[in-house]
Amino acid sequence: MGIRTVMITGDNPLTAAAIAAEAGVDDFLAQATPEMKLRRIRDEQAQGRLVAMTGDGTNDAPALAQADVGVAMNTGTQAAREAGNMVDLDSNPTKLIEIVGIGKQLLMTRGALTTFSIANDVAKYFAIIPAMFAGLYAVSGSNAGPLAALNLMGLHSPHSAILSAVVFNALIIIALVPLALRGVAYRALPAAGLLRRNLFVYGLGGLVAPFAGIKLIDLALTALHLV
Repeated sequence: MGIRTVMITGDNPLTAAAIAAEAGVDDFLAQATPEMKLRRIRDEQAQGRLVAMTGDGTNDAPALAQADVGVAMNTGTQAAREAGNMVDLDSNPTKLIEIVGIGKQLLMTRGALTTFSIANDVAKYFAIIPAMFAGLYAVSGSNAGPLAALNLMGLHSPHSAILSAVVFNALIIIALVPLALRGVAYRALPAAGLLRRNLFVYGLGGLVAPFAGIKLIDLALTALHLV
């Protein structure tokens, strides 16, 4: 998940080293005072890292308040619970991994929906604008003007193009609601890989969907003689 774990404790170095080895953390800081904990958080943030911290003691309160995400244990002191952004009712430090996963899923879902929406809007207007201008300067007795070649999708008329786009827009919003509620599934991949995947799925999907959807709706409206 790209998470680096650091144990910061007030215990002596030997005890801290034994616990760190058993827990499998990446690094540890022993005999840490509240000031040292706060300084370590700030040092990590100064290097451009997002820092999440979990703690339960009064001496953890300054660092919990400084961290980007502070998770206080429910069994901890009042000072720790007030300093944190959230309280873990189960008092389970490993819950922090789940919190990070949920946070990444929320960010991915928001990015995926935004990417799809932008690509969808751009493609939608490129699909209907040529049809809207295709009938300009039409020759008398003909619906085809010199700009008819722009109507690459072969939409029936400017009216059907606009109506098809409105219907498609209403349907696509309804179709995106389940995705927004369920969220995009998080996968433990590098950030670059996730970006490429989302751009391919939601960016390319947002570009293709309007052309196919508007054309199908236009055909249906024409067949039903609604335009």
